[in-house]
Amino acid sequence: MYRLELTDTAVKNLKGFNHAEQQMIAKKLRYLSENFDALKQGKKVTELKGTPYRHYRYVIARKIRAIFEIKDDQIVLLVLRIGRRKDVYG
Repeated sequence: MYRLELTDTAVKNLKGFNHAEQQMIAKKLRYLSENFDALKQGKKVTELKGTPYRHYRYVIARKIRAIFEIKDDQIVLLVLRIGRRKDVYG
């Protein structure tokens, strides 16, 4: 199981969603922290190309994504951004 941390930006992004979406996102992020290795094998988690960092994308819902990284080879998922698909990559 990975420890889950959110950046200030991710917390701010999360507050932009309604309460029901916030609950669903929190549940999915907990699921990610418990099942990262299994999800990495599927299509829900993908390593992003073109950056010098090891950033990953997690598909939370059809139009909601989380961008995160594995921090310092520790068992920590650092969530960098959470947002709608059209906005999260910018």
